Amino acid sequence: MADDPRKGPRRRGQVLEQAILRAALDELAEVGYHGLTIDRVAARAHTNKTAVYRRWPSRAALAVAAYLHVATDEELPDTGDLRTDVLALLRGAAQRIGSPQGGILHVLAAEMGNEPDLVRTIRDQVIDTGLTRWLTVLGRAVARGQARPEALSPRIATVAVDLLRHEYLVRGVTTITDNTVIEIVDAVYLPLVRA
Repeated sequence: MADDPRKGPRRRGQVLEQAILRAALDELAEVGYHGLTIDRVAARAHTNKTAVYRRWPSRAALAVAAYLHVATDEELPDTGDLRTDVLALLRGAAQRIGSPQGGILHVLAAEMGNEPDLVRTIRDQVIDTGLTRWLTVLGRAVARGQARPEALSPRIATVAVDLLRHEYLVRGVTTITDNTVIEIVDAVYLPLVRA
């Protein structure tokens, strides 16, 4: 019993959630989604699996929450200029793609075909979270008169990040250059949304 990693000071709330998400990220990086188990995450986080299941009802929900934990912790840009804000958003996304989080996204994307729960969770959480961020930035630009109101649709708002994902997931590019980011923004996104 003395060697039980779950024994020690009791953690609750945010502290425990952070430990579980960090453990899930580490497990995803080491064994991928296929090897991810709630038991291993719980042991790594020094807690029990009930504490994990209480917060995330499935392996898919935990994996996506772990990815989102590191992927959306940045503040939304609000410089007053649409181009500057969109470049900042897209550069942040490109940077994440080249980071360990990008590797986790790639692992999750590779498993989507075999896991209906994972597909649903990614659609409901990752895509919706990204959509909200893009609609917020674009909505601010509409309010300033820098973008046309008709551009505030999900497909138009996220086309830049969709093109970035295409580079990564379909074309297999592991490092997105700044020239690619600028081209997507200047040649595709801004002409599409500007007033």
